[in-house]
Amino acid sequence: MTTLELSLGARSYPIVIGEGIVESQLRERLEAYRQAHRPIAVVTSPALFGLYRGLFKSLDEIASVIYVTSVDGEGAKSTAELVNLWETLAQAHIDRSGVLLAIGGGVVGDLGGFAAATFLRGIDFVQVPTTLLAMVDSSVGGKTAVNLAEGKNLVGAFYQPKAVIADLDFLKTLPAGEFAAGMGEVVKYGLLGDARLFETLEETNADSLAPIVRRCCEIKAAIVAADERETAGDGGRALLNLGHTFGHAIEKVAGYGSYLHGEAVAVGLMGAARLSEQLGFVPDKSVSPRVEALLAKYKLPSRLRKALPVEALAAAMASDKKVSAGTLKFVLLRSLGNAFTTRDVPAETVKNIWRELGACD
Repeated sequence: MTTLELSLGARSYPIVIGEGIVESQLRERLEAYRQAHRPIAVVTSPALFGLYRGLFKSLDEIASVIYVTSVDGEGAKSTAELVNLWETLAQAHIDRSGVLLAIGGGVVGDLGGFAAATFLRGIDFVQVPTTLLAMVDSSVGGKTAVNLAEGKNLVGAFYQPKAVIADLDFLKTLPAGEFAAGMGEVVKYGLLGDARLFETLEETNADSLAPIVRRCCEIKAAIVAADERETAGDGGRALLNLGHTFGHAIEKVAGYGSYLHGEAVAVGLMGAARLSEQLGFVPDKSVSPRVEALLAKYKLPSRLRKALPVEALAAAMASDKKVSAGTLKFVLLRSLGNAFTTRDVPAETVKNIWRELGACD
């Protein structure tokens, strides 16, 4: 087991990573909550509830309520599901001393985190990520949100958990596609801030996950500690959006659930690499071939599975939450491990990149 800290002063919290740690870690925390007479709620997904009945049976002896989302996947990140969760918490008489455990992938973590941020104007919550993507990215940093038909993550809040408990044993039951999707975010971290991590992914088969998860969490924790609410004019937390401007547009236009988030991000990473080269930031065009090869190695797409309309993708980008003062902030590359932000990107160049990724006019 290894522990690192996301340093945010009084709101700092541990990120605990290990194998077979979830029951002991939760038992210690829940016993402390129970002794303090704090009501405990749990939110999870149908798939996790079915796979880990023993864990949830033990939690049921302590928790005031266990809420299982109505569906698995991105569809659970909806305002309707959020309202259902709020009402369940109210009916279970969760008060302001309550604690919500979010046990699941990125969708459950985002939904549970936003519910915790807003119920009774904020109750404590603990992230228990069960997918690789959630362990290396979405569970850390306090971004919580749900989707609207108009775009992804348009309603949300910055709200930090009290702890993140990442038990790698959950990954043993993770479907291959979900594992690959998580690797999309891992590749992102190598590209934006650690060329050696990228090279390690090229050289090995990610057989030892603990150091990879820890390194991604270290990178994100450092960025979040320096720019928690993404207010830096340049760089800062916005760097974590590498690949996401393209990826979110794909998810919206293709329909939420058509691509796993990490799959859409993978195509987005390819788009960011090609855009960086086409704009001359990587003049020797050395990055995109390596990105494409690495994505293929981990069974991730580097172009659209089916053609999507260029204009629809461009419109989706224009409604992205990263638009400010009418312009969209892009995260681009100068080299492997060296990302930066810019708004000076010609719209027609972006459309050309979409065409290279398989979009149609």
